[in-house]
Amino acid sequence: MNVHNFNISYQTYEHINELSVEDKLLCMRAEDALKTSYSPYSKFKVGTAIQLADGEIVLGSNQENVAYPSGLCAERVAFFAIGSSKPNAVVKAMAITAFTESFDIKNPVTSCGACLQVMAEFEQKQKSPITVIFYCLNGQIMKVEGIRSLLPFVFVEDRLAGIT
Repeated sequence: MNVHNFNISYQTYEHINELSVEDKLLCMRAEDALKTSYSPYSKFKVGTAIQLADGEIVLGSNQENVAYPSGLCAERVAFFAIGSSKPNAVVKAMAITAFTESFDIKNPVTSCGACLQVMAEFEQKQKSPITVIFYCLNGQIMKVEGIRSLLPFVFVEDRLAGIT
């Protein structure tokens, strides 16, 4: 038997003012994205802002449906918008935040497994890491370099897409 360990490095911040101007702007744009959330069932709004290498910022918000599996998370909304309108764009960084009137969110909300898989494929396709900022509106902020830190056993099969 062999035992293996993962070491994951991430940064934490107590307040948005501790971030760089660029990261702070990305968090504020993720907060803006909350306004377009369609979440009448869960009442849990999620917004993301993705910064492309050319400086453009693309927003996404969660979109629910009465048939729950038919909805889509904010991250995938934004990534699929990028994939369909700018298929060769390089994603530099992203910020994700959440809000609900039902309770206080005290910790950063992280991405689900399906979103992490989509994020990882973008990262693999562009051959460069994506910085992810999990921004809690009234609490701690986490910053992670690269999706592999969040999903170490990402599903990858290059032969399916002919990627070499």
